[in-house]
Amino acid sequence: MVVSYKRRMLVQLLASAAIASPAVAQTGTPPDPVAAAPSGTGQTDAPQNSSTTDGDIIVTAQKRDENIQNVPISIQAIGTRRLDQLNVSNFNEYTQLLPSVAFQSTQPGVTTVYMRGVASGGDGNHSGSLPSVGTYLDEQPVTTIGGTLDIHIYDVARIESLAGPQGTLYGASSEAGTIRIITNKPDTAAFYGRVDGEVNSVHSGGIGYSTEGMLNIPISERAALRVVGFYQRDAGFIDNVPGTRSFLPQPGGITVDNDQFVEKDYNDTETYGGRAALKIDLDDNWTATPTLLYQEQRSHGSYAFDPRVGDLQLQHFYPEYRKDRFAQAALTIEGQLGNWDVTYAGAYLDRRAEQSTDYTDYSEAYDSLYSSVGGLAGYFYYQDAAGNTIDPRQRVIGRDHFKKTSQELRVASPADQPFRIVAGGFYQRQSNLIFQDYQIPNLGPDVSVNGYPGTLWLTRQHRVDKDYAVFGEASYDLTPTLTLTAGGRAFIYDNSLVGFFGFGRNPGIDPDDGRPYSATPFNAAGSSQTGVAGCYLAGGGTLRDAYRNGGDTTAFLPNDDVGAIPCTNLGVVKGGKVVPKRADGQGVTYRFNATWKPTDLLLLYATWSKGFRPGGINRRGDVGDYDADFLTNYELGWKTTWLDGRLRVNGAVYQQNWDQFQFSFLGENSFTVIQNGPDARIRGIEMDANLGVGPLSLTASGSYTDAKTRTDLCRSVTCLNTDGEDVVTPAGERLPITPRFKLSGTVRYTVPIGAAKAYLQGLVAHQSSAASDIRQRVLETGTGRLANPAAEIGRLPAYTTANLALGAEWGKYTLELFARNLWDERGQIARFVQCGSCYQRPYAVPITPRTIGLRLGAKF
Repeated sequence: MVVSYKRRMLVQLLASAAIASPAVAQTGTPPDPVAAAPSGTGQTDAPQNSSTTDGDIIVTAQKRDENIQNVPISIQAIGTRRLDQLNVSNFNEYTQLLPSVAFQSTQPGVTTVYMRGVASGGDGNHSGSLPSVGTYLDEQPVTTIGGTLDIHIYDVARIESLAGPQGTLYGASSEAGTIRIITNKPDTAAFYGRVDGEVNSVHSGGIGYSTEGMLNIPISERAALRVVGFYQRDAGFIDNVPGTRSFLPQPGGITVDNDQFVEKDYNDTETYGGRAALKIDLDDNWTATPTLLYQEQRSHGSYAFDPRVGDLQLQHFYPEYRKDRFAQAALTIEGQLGNWDVTYAGAYLDRRAEQSTDYTDYSEAYDSLYSSVGGLAGYFYYQDAAGNTIDPRQRVIGRDHFKKTSQELRVASPADQPFRIVAGGFYQRQSNLIFQDYQIPNLGPDVSVNGYPGTLWLTRQHRVDKDYAVFGEASYDLTPTLTLTAGGRAFIYDNSLVGFFGFGRNPGIDPDDGRPYSATPFNAAGSSQTGVAGCYLAGGGTLRDAYRNGGDTTAFLPNDDVGAIPCTNLGVVKGGKVVPKRADGQGVTYRFNATWKPTDLLLLYATWSKGFRPGGINRRGDVGDYDADFLTNYELGWKTTWLDGRLRVNGAVYQQNWDQFQFSFLGENSFTVIQNGPDARIRGIEMDANLGVGPLSLTASGSYTDAKTRTDLCRSVTCLNTDGEDVVTPAGERLPITPRFKLSGTVRYTVPIGAAKAYLQGLVAHQSSAASDIRQRVLETGTGRLANPAAEIGRLPAYTTANLALGAEWGKYTLELFARNLWDERGQIARFVQCGSCYQRPYAVPITPRTIGLRLGAKF
């Protein structure tokens, strides 16, 4: 009922946009939404010399409105017109155009972003490191742990990609860079709107479609409302094909099939939501803009395939889905005190995600690892209440409830003075209620997690990350052509984690012992150490300690933060209860810049900057906390304009030193562990160019990234053995995920045909191969085998893809026939295994196969 109501509201919003069109037509031709935008609204990127380039794009990367050619940092910006022309609607599509950006994604809504090669792999776990790339929606940070928000792109003024440390003005999660999505703002000048629709067909897949709409509604001379609504269905293309799994002993063991879950094209996704912004001019100097955002995404199936089964095929044995919804309320107040600009930006973000994942691969892997003792049936206690061996397949039910509150207040001195300052304060608190339930149907209650019959393993934790900062940046014009800038950010971080993880404990009484929790088997894994065994009792000891020492095994200590858990084994005993375990720290980051602009057509700059990522807590008691890591950047860049403004060529060369980088991986028992690894050195060059010559426009961008470890990566923070036995990856190896080369180019030719303007447009993108994992030597649990994850998971192969579009614009209408991934390239954006020992089934996440579609649009 709730979902139907939300969809009905979206349909009504889009329908109202369409119905309003005739009424507007009676009053004459409406103004172009971009051309009509007044200065300072964020919509000033109207095209000038060509049909694709966005003209003089105004960006706010330095917390001021500036022409992109005057900003002395490496920044790419994709403006409104180019976003529309390239039919960009999601994260994967716009990052294809950003040369410094790489990412890993297992499915929609589960994406980790990297910039300039600052990637060690394994990030994105809800108990892992904070992201190294910040994401902003307008003035508000929306960076989250466990997946970048895949905000639907429609009615967006521009997307800014700021490469390199942005830790002075943007803070902790901008160690390697920042991505900013700037929406179009309400406009008091006129009523106008647009609607767009699309239908498409995926090769070897299903049918997809979308509908989107926008209304700009002036309320008075001082107030306007802008609303956006969208619905999109992405067709599936992965097939879950018939298969069986057999578990030891054979013959005589259990064999299962997946017949009830076989389905063609089962990985479809629905995305729907809306956005509303109200702009109120309080007086001639002050403006308040409250905004609301709601988006829901429902995915089914898996977006990865098993190459050993077949192209775009896999064999999974349990239902798979993900529901991801988020809402944000934000407020931006802008004004002046005297001739100084004052900006307040505050937001509250609430994100809830729920998913079901097939985890049969874990059962298959461990059945093989323990084959010498009869597999799972011979080594573990996967039994029902009557003691019968049961089907050992697993599924994981996961829920995350993420909340984020952010506040920033800053001031800026007049931009036309030779000495300029931007300064302010920032605070954010983000929390995540983590729930991971590893289920084996029919598992007996005595060997399950206590209070969770059928659960082999439970993770239920409350994580809180808090950041406080004051920042400032000052620029001084030594001469009319030479400017020096210095900035700094003093920060404090305070992170905490509390809760439960692990197996249950049989509550029964061993007659020879006489105490609860002494009966065997202790749990389905037979473990006497992990889970309830490690929970804290009165006096500060654990159940395991009490059991061994003959003490009371029933006096579990309470906690106030997590909810329904058997007991607490992650935290610190204090005042008769378990309180969160904490990790905190403070420090300073900096940025120094010299800019030389001898003419309006040339800018050269040099930058020395530093970014950071906070440290945090490992949930395993035998693994220590991990420290903050730091990135120092040395950069030379240029901004040039040629041919009377028709050609723009920008670029930068850099070296970055990444000291003791945080490294997340699946350790013993597929347990996420984070430790500080070695140092790394990253060198690279990035360029972008735009050319407009009459009806022809060309754009190109590219990057070269050489990212390598400088010291050995070992099993512990410090390499213990001089003979190299504990070396996981030797010095000099390339960091994973980021390709050495990434290139893209677009061409668009426009020709008038009667009253219409027809166009032909093409896009080609290429990226070279990259490792999917940094580790080369890992001791496998159970067998002692020396595994090579990088080789066994496999490399991300190089690929080249192309898009083609043929369309026309006439008056207020557009019509386009398009093809994406024209030659059906099977590019891969991630490779992974389900668990730390599941190398028998590596998965590949492909780009969407060739998609052909038709797009219609109307403005009014």
